[in-house]
Amino acid sequence: MPHLLRLLRLAGLLGMAVSGSACSACTAADHRQFDFWLGHWDVFLPDGSRAGENRIEAVANGCALLETWQGRSGFAGSSLNSYDSVARQWRQHWVDSQAGRLALAGGWDGQRMVLSGESADAKRPGLRLLDRIAWTPQADGSVRQLWERSEDGGKTWATVFDGRYVRVKRSARLFLRAR
Repeated sequence: MPHLLRLLRLAGLLGMAVSGSACSACTAADHRQFDFWLGHWDVFLPDGSRAGENRIEAVANGCALLETWQGRSGFAGSSLNSYDSVARQWRQHWVDSQAGRLALAGGWDGQRMVLSGESADAKRPGLRLLDRIAWTPQADGSVRQLWERSEDGGKTWATVFDGRYVRVKRSARLFLRAR
């Protein structure tokens, strides 16, 4: 019986250690590099027209960012973003309402988050696409997202999306209700 009590006590201590480490597992600086993207955003194209809105929230006890995109035209998508501490890079997995998928990896280059990946073109079998997406925090609190794609192995790049994220402001009415 004393042996069983010692095992139960050890199991309890291990459980506390695991749950404690899970709570603090993603607090290191590398895990916080993409936090500038957190929030509820209106997204605008370079011509000033509204492209849609995006909500970026911390999930999994702060170990991942969940993106929920709703385009003005009805196009929607979501991504899950997390820091892979073994590979020492960020990873994004995107899925959208038109069966589009992206698997990207990369990291903070000192000024912006840059993720890239390679995929097959569903409409042109045999063609490999390179995607590169950069999120750059701006001095005014907005974020620029520039998505570029290459169909020639990275020799040339074309812009797929260039958006300016502006934080959605809470209306006075919502503010008063929240108080």
